[in-house]
Amino acid sequence: MAGRLLTYMPKETWIHRLSGVSKMIFFLLWSITGMLTYDTRILLLMLVISLVIFKVSKTEWKQVGTVFKFILLFLCLNLFAVWLFSPYQGTTVYGTKTVLLKVVGDHDITAEQLFYEFNIMLKYFTVTPVVLMFIVTTNPSEFAASLNRLGVSYNIGYAIAIALRYVPDVQADFTKIKHAQEARGIEMSNKASIPSRIKNMSAIIFPLLFSSMDRIDVVSNAMELRGFGKNKKRTWYMGKALERNDYMTIGFALVFMVAGLAITFADGSRFWNPFR
Repeated sequence: MAGRLLTYMPKETWIHRLSGVSKMIFFLLWSITGMLTYDTRILLLMLVISLVIFKVSKTEWKQVGTVFKFILLFLCLNLFAVWLFSPYQGTTVYGTKTVLLKVVGDHDITAEQLFYEFNIMLKYFTVTPVVLMFIVTTNPSEFAASLNRLGVSYNIGYAIAIALRYVPDVQADFTKIKHAQEARGIEMSNKASIPSRIKNMSAIIFPLLFSSMDRIDVVSNAMELRGFGKNKKRTWYMGKALERNDYMTIGFALVFMVAGLAITFADGSRFWNPFR
């Protein structure tokens, strides 16, 4: 089961009892707010709320720890690339230049650039807990049925449900391929340097891609043989109507997005500038 941790886990929390549709709407509105705003105050508030939601969902670290580490590694590489190719983006955004450290050539470290990249980091951290919470608290079958109740084609609902179901399977394949590579003497643990680990991890991509394509082919053939998609409608074993808590969740996300964006663009810019 070590490779199948990032999957739906039924628990007795009010987040688990929410409809998958309301959780997806919350996630979309939350993500839109996080993408549009660069107001550090709003992003910090979103981070606190995201962590509280993550805590309330009773999601265990062992379920999401590996995925979070990969996201953190990707974020570090992304932030370094931003500084490498655009070292003065922050000074352009905030209109001032405060050099903290001379590095080499034009690549100085400035307070404005650090603050700009800090906001980028906050954007990732405000969305990541919500994404992981959505995956581990949402029953794929119930989610597909709920989408269909809202008028979404059951073909689309099934596609999303299958994608959610195969997240743990892809993770399991990744773990198997990783162990096979390590058995061949390819170091992928913390003992290897970060550049070496990145290079070795990249060797997993193609085997993982091919195994995923084989799985897609098997599932699509099985569904076609059973006549999936022949009728315009279908019945559902699982389905959940929106209840009071669902409407409250959607309402909160909508009000927060409107208020957050109103504050963000109050001065005509989506960047909060503490350097003025």
